Amino acid sequence: MRMGNEVIGILGGGSWGTTLANLASRSGQPVRLWMRDTALADAINSTRMNEKYWPGFKLGDTIHATADLKETADAACFIIIAVPSHAFRKIARDLGDHIGGDHILVHATKGFELDSLKRMSEILKEETSARRIGALSGPNIAEEIINGHPAATVVASRYTEVIERAQAALVSDVFRVYGNRDLIGVEIAGALKNIMALCSGMLYGLNYGASSAAMLITRGIVEMQRLGIALGADALTFAGLSGLGDMIATCMSSLSRNYQTGFRLSKGEKLEDITKSLKRTVEGIRTTKVAHELARCTKVEMPIVQGAHAILYENADITKALQFLMTRRAGYEIDF
Repeated sequence: MRMGNEVIGILGGGSWGTTLANLASRSGQPVRLWMRDTALADAINSTRMNEKYWPGFKLGDTIHATADLKETADAACFIIIAVPSHAFRKIARDLGDHIGGDHILVHATKGFELDSLKRMSEILKEETSARRIGALSGPNIAEEIINGHPAATVVASRYTEVIERAQAALVSDVFRVYGNRDLIGVEIAGALKNIMALCSGMLYGLNYGASSAAMLITRGIVEMQRLGIALGADALTFAGLSGLGDMIATCMSSLSRNYQTGFRLSKGEKLEDITKSLKRTVEGIRTTKVAHELARCTKVEMPIVQGAHAILYENADITKALQFLMTRRAGYEIDF
């Protein structure tokens, strides 16, 4: 491993990637922020602002934006990848041409690959020579984090060094980073909570309140646990920051893109029009399709996911989907 290299690499110049870069910069660490858009990178370097995603917000002086992936990989031994799931494999493959086994990679992408149903860490292992890999996930609304609201996240890896390196890169007086050994569970929780946030937005759009949201969150956790256990995760992970914590944040916050999408769907807007207007990835839409297929393959009962899939992909009416859920046979609360 290269020693003494304190540069932090961040891949992704969107709202979350820029926020993570700013967190790393708070402690004075040099940051290479990679993005595809050369013009945006140049603008960030000259104005210290990402006007596309955070207009008017001044970024840390130690951030250097670049569209050169090799430059980022050469400068930083520790790299955080914060790009949408649909672009993840291509970027991982390109990154793989420029890194070696001494690199540490942590992804901050909450989703699955649509065709393969694979988690992002699995893709990193396939497309790069890096083996010290982790995932960052938690109740982190980017707009709140970049404005300095106190918050916490979790980094999961079976390698202690990955967790410690992520903590050194991101911990500050407003941001805590906890470790977790359950990489599978953290990735699954971070992805599936987006489905529940979509559904929460629908409930609030239908003018239901806290009782309905609490039912969704708690029963949603049960579904996430069921699938997680079937895929090798630890059930306790879903009670932590990447599970219950992230569920509370995204199911209750109108700043969540998934929540916004569900809310607007319940008001009669078309999904295509909503996603076009948001101009940002709504991971819950693709994740619903993946989770539905994973539930089928593993024979895991996931009625909320089934209902969300019917709404998004089978043109089902939201109120009828809710009626289906509310009139199912009653069982025991804990029954995995």
